[in-house]
Amino acid sequence: MIKPKLTVMAALVAASFSSQAEVELGGSTSFEGRYFLQDAAYPGQPRTQASIAIEPEAYTEWNDGQDSLLFKPFARLDNQDDERTHWDVRELQWLHVADEWETRVGIGKVFWGQTESLHLVDIINQTDMVEQVDGEDKLGQPMVNFTTYGDWGTASAYILPYFRERTFPGVDGRLRPPLPIVSDRAQYESDAEQNHIDFALRYQNSFGDYEVGLSYFNGTTREPELSVAQEEITDPYIFPYYAQIQQFGLDMLKVQGSWLLKFEGIYREGQSEDFLAAVAGFERTAVGVLGTTHDLGFLMEYQYDERENNFFATGQNDLMAGVRWSFNDIDGTEVLAGFVQDLDESATYNAFVEASSRITDNWRWKVDAYLFSSDDETDTFYYMRRDDHLQVTLEYFF
Repeated sequence: MIKPKLTVMAALVAASFSSQAEVELGGSTSFEGRYFLQDAAYPGQPRTQASIAIEPEAYTEWNDGQDSLLFKPFARLDNQDDERTHWDVRELQWLHVADEWETRVGIGKVFWGQTESLHLVDIINQTDMVEQVDGEDKLGQPMVNFTTYGDWGTASAYILPYFRERTFPGVDGRLRPPLPIVSDRAQYESDAEQNHIDFALRYQNSFGDYEVGLSYFNGTTREPELSVAQEEITDPYIFPYYAQIQQFGLDMLKVQGSWLLKFEGIYREGQSEDFLAAVAGFERTAVGVLGTTHDLGFLMEYQYDERENNFFATGQNDLMAGVRWSFNDIDGTEVLAGFVQDLDESATYNAFVEASSRITDNWRWKVDAYLFSSDDETDTFYYMRRDDHLQVTLEYFF
C-alpha cells in the first residue's frame, strides 16, 4: 500500500493542475481470471483467482507545451489474495522541457535496459510482485530528475527521497515460498528506513551502430534478502531485509540489419555478497514470412549471476530461447513465447507464452501462460513447481 507521505506528495502535485489548461482523460480497466493447472503446494491456496483493475489517466500541458502534468493512479480488487487487493500512484509527475534539458518532479516510472529475459540494470522503480510473475509491473517512485542532452549524449541524475517496499503475495496467494513474506515486518540497514534518500546517475549515447548506457545507483536495494523470523515458532514467516548498496550498470544494443545484439551487466556491492550478473543475446527478425505480412523474430539470451541460493537470482547459468510473432494487422496481434533452461540442473526450467490482440478500438484480449519446474529445493522455481497457470485478461480502454 502507498504510505501516508506518498499520498501527501501526490495531493500536492495534483494541486498544481492549471485551472485554465485543458485536461485529457483516458485510461483502462481490466477483468482478469487465473486458472492454476495443479492443486496448490501449500494449504489455503485456490486453483482459480479473479480480479478487476482500473488505471485512469489525466494529462494536461501549458506554457506552449513546455510544461505538462501526468496523473496515473492504479487499483486492483482480487477475490482471493488480500495482498493483491491494493492501489498505487503509478505516475503523478510535472515535466518541464527546455532546449537542452528537462526536469521531472513527482512520482514517476523509469525504465533502463535492452534485454528481453531479464532487466538487470533497471533499478529506479520497485517491482510490484503481486501483479505478474514476470516482474514487469512497477510501483510509482517519488523522484526529482534532471536530464540534459546534446550531440555528446544524454545524462540524467535522480534524487529518490522515499523508498517503496516490494509487494509480495499473501497467505492465500499463489506464486510464493512455503512461508508468507510479510512486508510489514521489513528490516533496514539504514536507520532512516524508507526515508533514506537514494540517488542515481545515467549516461547514454550512440557510438556508430551501438546504443550504450552507463548507470550508477546508491541507496536502498530494490531486491531484499529474505530471512525466516526465528522467534515466531508457532506462526513462522519470512521478512525482507533491505540493505544499502551501490550498483554499477552497463547496457548495450547493436542494430545490424535484421539482427539486434543485446547486453546488460551489473556489479552490486553492499548486500551479504558482492556479485556480478549479466545477460547477453540476440534477436533476429524475418520480415514478411512466407509471403505474408507477418514478422517472426528468434531470440536467444544467456543469463549469468554469481549469487547462490538467492530467491531473486533465477538466472545463474541459464539459457533462454524464444520467438516473437507479429501479425502486423490492424488489431496489433502479437505472440511472444520463451523457454528458459537451467544449464546446471536439467529438471529446472520455466516457460511462458504471452499473446494479445484488439477486438475493437476499445477492447483488447490477452492470454498468458506460465510453466515452472524444479527438483532442487534451494531453487526459486521449486516453490512454484505447482503454480503452472493460464491467465486471461479482457481490457477496456476509455
